[in-house]
Amino acid sequence: MPDHIHILVEIPPGMCISSFMGYLKGKSAMMIFNNHANLKYKFGNKHFWAGGYYVSTVD
Repeated sequence: MPDHIHILVEIPPGMCISSFMGYLKGKSAMMIFNNHANLKYKFGNKHFWAGGYYVSTVD
């Protein structure tokens, strides 16, 4: 699907998943806006990423 991504990450067992996702989404949005300045004008004050996320665990 062109409107979503899949990513596999490993985080420490004690780290809060919601905190990690907030950090990941915030930093990645900042990096994308820095590299593609035209998107800032397209999105303005709107959120770049959707408000939710899906998390699953693997062994």
